[in-house]
Order: sequence, then structure tokens, then C-alpha cells
Amino acid sequence: MEKKWEVALPSLSQMSVSSNANNEPVTIHGGDETLRCIGVGTDAAVFQSIYAPDFAFKLYAEDKRSKIKSEEKVYHTIGDSPYFSTCYAAYDTLLVLSFEEGPTLFDCLLQGINIPEQVVEDVEHARQYVRDQGMNPRDIHLKNILLQNGRAKIIDVSEYIQPGNDFRWEHLKKAYDDHYHLIEGRALPFWLLETIRKWYNSWNKHFSSYEEFMKRVSNFTSFK
Repeated sequence: MEKKWEVALPSLSQMSVSSNANNEPVTIHGGDETLRCIGVGTDAAVFQSIYAPDFAFKLYAEDKRSKIKSEEKVYHTIGDSPYFSTCYAAYDTLLVLSFEEGPTLFDCLLQGINIPEQVVEDVEHARQYVRDQGMNPRDIHLKNILLQNGRAKIIDVSEYIQPGNDFRWEHLKKAYDDHYHLIEGRALPFWLLETIRKWYNSWNKHFSSYEEFMKRVSNFTSFK
């Protein structure tokens, strides 16, 4: 296959990202007018190039680059699936992935875009597919699920080789089932979603159970 993405590599070499404490998103250093940042996570930032718009370039923080090869292996194990993006190549600093259209579920909440039940069903099917390949589907949350033509597309598989259940998806699904109808179609402010995200990332330090955490969120937001 012709490596059409290579035209973007010189520009990407001028960029770098650094990780931050407390599970906060990475910081981006440098800039290039040919690149557009399309996502920021705790390990990496993702860019699209005007010269290679069909690809997404996941540029890792220096202390997170050990994850590149393992994530590439996960993508290869997943293979061709409608629920996941495609990995084309791995370099020392980045992965080359298929560019996927659509807002994240986090963006849907910000913009008041309806999240259909089909998305939840798709993630359930995707998780079972991953298990069938002998891996562990975890770290699935609002910012790594895209709404794409009414269906779900999962765009981060980096933790699928790690053990244990972080329950992030189970909690998110329960929140959708129990509470989403109260906010459906409403655009939520960024500060509110970020506050809830930060609470959730430390909920087991401050709350005795997930139910107590959700009760605090409901009281705070008045979405009862």
C-alpha cells in the first residue's frame, strides 16, 4: 500500500506533547498551519493534516511512547471491525490511524446532540468482539466514542491488553440508562462536564459507592 500519510510526517516532527499529572490531558508544544488538532487525551494528542486528510496521527508524550507498539498490536488483533478505526503504521513517536468523522459523545453532550440507544448497543457488541479476540475492553468513556451516522465508533484501544475492569463503561451505561432522558437534547456547559469528569476520576477517594457519587452529581446538576 502506498504510504500516503508520509507527506505529513515532516510537519509532525516539529510537534511534541507532554503528559501531565492527575490524569489531565497532555500539553501540545509547537505548531504547524498544515495540522489540525482533533483530539487530546492523557497519553497523546491526535492531529489531521491538510496534505493527508484521510489519516489521524496520534502523537504520544515522550514518557508514554512505550504504549505505541502495544496499541499497534491491539489494532492488528482487532483486525477489520466496523466498531474501531484502522491502524496503518507505527513510528517512534506516533501511530497512523484512519480519520473518523463524527463528534465524541462528550461533544454531543456539549452541543445537545441526541445520543441514540444504538450507540450503547454498538459499544456492548464491540466490547464482546474484543473479548472474543482474547483482550480486555476497558477505558471506554465519552471522549473516545464517536457518534458516526447514528452508530458508535471507538477510537482508543490502548488499554485493551491491561488486566482488570475499570468499570468506566458500566458506569457510563448505567448513567445513560438511568439519567440521560432527563438531559436529552440539552446542551450542557463545559465547566459542568469537566467538574463531573474530575469528580469521577477520584470518586472512589471521596464517595463510598458509585451510587453515592451519582446522587451527588444529581443534586449538583438538579437533573433529578
